[in-house]
Amino acid sequence: MAGHPPTANDHLDRSIARLLTAGTYLSVALLATGVVLMAVAGRSPLAGGPAFDPSRLAGDLVALRPEGFLWLGLIAAIATPSVRVAASLLGYLRRSERTMAAVSLLILGVIALSVLLATITET
Repeated sequence: MAGHPPTANDHLDRSIARLLTAGTYLSVALLATGVVLMAVAGRSPLAGGPAFDPSRLAGDLVALRPEGFLWLGLIAAIATPSVRVAASLLGYLRRSERTMAAVSLLILGVIALSVLLATITET
């Protein structure tokens, strides 16, 4: 209701909304930069590219290679929801909401397990 003083839930919700917005804008900006760099180089973004190699990411970014921006944009897009869950976990811990903190921790565990399994089963 309008005019009520902000609650802890309101603060947490606004913080998470800002986090999701920033993550989305960052992802879109990085992906758009990668697409523009590909177009400038005369390459089609639909033509595909090299497989993800974390060891090349920094070098690709410094050299302004499109692949670095595209991969970092994808990483940001994938990581944003996980960071949201981690921010929720911290907010719930600060407010001593143990049940919600436990749920957030379990969700992060499922995400971590899925990444681990994807990494192990990658061939």
